[in-house]
Amino acid sequence: MNPRPASGRAAAADRLARADRSRTFPPLPVRTGARGLFAESWWGSAWLDALETTALDSARLARGRTYARDGHVDTINVTPGRIVATVRGSRPRPYSAEIRLRTLTDKEWDGLLDAIAAEPGRLTALLAKRLPPALAEGEVRLLPGPGDLVPRCSCPDHGRPCKHAAALCFQVARLLDADPFVLLLMRGRGERELLDALSRRNAALTAPEARNHAPAADRRGPGTGGGPQAADTEQGSAAASGRAPGESASVGAPGEQPAPAEPPSRGVPARSALADRPRPPLPPPLPPPPQPGRPPALPDGDGLPFDPATLEFLAADAAARAHACVSAARTPGPGAGRTAVHSPFPALPPWEDAIRLTATAHPTAGLTATTRALYRDLAAATGRTPTDVARAVAAWRQGGPEGLVLLDTPWNPPAGDFDRARSALLAADLPSLRPRHNHLTDPDRGIQLRFGHDHRWYPYESEPGAEDWWPAGTADPDPVGALTTLLAR
Repeated sequence: MNPRPASGRAAAADRLARADRSRTFPPLPVRTGARGLFAESWWGSAWLDALETTALDSARLARGRTYARDGHVDTINVTPGRIVATVRGSRPRPYSAEIRLRTLTDKEWDGLLDAIAAEPGRLTALLAKRLPPALAEGEVRLLPGPGDLVPRCSCPDHGRPCKHAAALCFQVARLLDADPFVLLLMRGRGERELLDALSRRNAALTAPEARNHAPAADRRGPGTGGGPQAADTEQGSAAASGRAPGESASVGAPGEQPAPAEPPSRGVPARSALADRPRPPLPPPLPPPPQPGRPPALPDGDGLPFDPATLEFLAADAAARAHACVSAARTPGPGAGRTAVHSPFPALPPWEDAIRLTATAHPTAGLTATTRALYRDLAAATGRTPTDVARAVAAWRQGGPEGLVLLDTPWNPPAGDFDRARSALLAADLPSLRPRHNHLTDPDRGIQLRFGHDHRWYPYESEPGAEDWWPAGTADPDPVGALTTLLAR
């Protein structure tokens, strides 16, 4: 029997609960100033005490403190019982550091929540981002003690803790200074979950008191009639209206018809109330940053389903493309309508997009061991040869999509710029080139110019007589400049 699928409301609540039990903090800023105590709160200092009392090497702690102070710890993720971050050391790739802490049992959570609900001042302190000592040092111990923090790291250092895990601990102390709910999350519950549970407990505690202090008239059951308080109210109402007690308020003068009761107001539809409401103009969009950011380096790991370097590159490429799209967008002027913004990155076939990614992965690198391995992998995936990949990458670097088109596809340009190019080359006392399609070639010298659809000239070179043409240099709108640069190589 298949289980019944969860309703939409239950699924949304489950997503909120999962999100509440995971918090991600961006890299903390570099800490400047005096090199005194690292934590500013008493509970942050207690956290570091648990680290320092079990450390086997004070020198590693000192290096970890320096790493944390100098900003070597990247994004920190906190979940119940686990804190993870990447820490940059002396090597190009960062290490994955981790701190584990035991979570509280359900019975311990019940005792902790009862202790908070019994003293409203404790909840007030938590909401003010302070941890009450009576709560932290109560029957349920919140702060870690000696041996409670279990450090792990992907570095080859087997110290306990190593300097990378120690740096993470020091930065977590800064997080605890700012928000003690981070400690409660480490122990197993998120902030929203805690506040909801405390609301239910407070409601259960205040309901009996509200019933005991309710007025006698409010506790009467239906049909019991009025009491002395009701009679006094009736007499006061009659005196204020000038009628005798017990006389109906709806009865007018003798011989007059009672006035019809006004229908109760049903309110105003929100659409009508907001129809003529003035709307302030939207604020102008923020300017794009001068250049796209770089994603943090990912640590190496065993058994990962992806290559960290490839994922870093794809993230950097996505950031660059997003930055170009934002930079290409223009804010319309006053009174102008919204104009369609075309992406500066049109959709490309898989082969062209693979060449684009390969060409931008190492934009200035030659045939190094890394690029050779990249070309081999791409050739095997696309059914080409590594030489084809290298030639296509050179064409993309030369002229982007147009350069890649000119690599394999000749065309017949109309009369005009192409025909005038030969005369311009002869007038500049440059070698005479033989025309064919959109190519001007001197096979004996191994030089060639290709005329593009964008009216630029793309220089190529080859070994004399080999007809093995490779892109050489950058495209130039002037054929004389393109050939002069090619001859100077």
